[in-house]
Amino acid sequence: MKLTKERIVEAAIDAFAEVGYHGLSMRQVAERLGAHAGSLYYHVRNKKDLLALVADRVCGQAYDAGTAALTALPPGATWQDEIQAQADALRHVILRHPSGAILLADSPKLLSPGALSLMERLLSTLEGAGVPAGPRIVAADTLLSHVTGFVLQEQGTPPARDLTPDAYATMLERFPRVFQEAPGMGQDEKFVRSVRLLCAAFESLIET
Repeated sequence: MKLTKERIVEAAIDAFAEVGYHGLSMRQVAERLGAHAGSLYYHVRNKKDLLALVADRVCGQAYDAGTAALTALPPGATWQDEIQAQADALRHVILRHPSGAILLADSPKLLSPGALSLMERLLSTLEGAGVPAGPRIVAADTLLSHVTGFVLQEQGTPPARDLTPDAYATMLERFPRVFQEAPGMGQDEKFVRSVRLLCAAFESLIET
């Protein structure tokens, strides 16, 4: 089968899902295609460009997932619901790819059409909510950065040590607010609450 940029990107996405950001190599992609690594460079200049193409494709997946989530909202859904739907869709798509958050963190700087599409739709939602033009771009960027950062923590390596009862008691004594006020909630609920807090901040910008 003829080697094309489309096939290379598809193979890179499959490899990326297994080995993540730092593990991906042109050789691994070539092996999936039954080709020599050198032949990939006729279509993709280097690994950095390949990662940019992968990021763009992942952002495209997130955009499509967001479209489906928005379509599924009930009649009368608020702009906050629309923001939540887009944020949830982006988070779940990134989580499907090891190191996906690292990958997407660089995509806006590369003027990725996929990343820009996510930003454009968020801006449209915020505009419809009445958020003024000045802070609107900052609000949208803050939301996307929050989603990326949240998933980055989720995809990070868990702590190597477990706290003993004595160590926990010491931590509780030193940092009572952190340990006593931290709600016992799962990641999904924490994410929803965090996005709603951001929406509350955005709402404060709306002139009534």
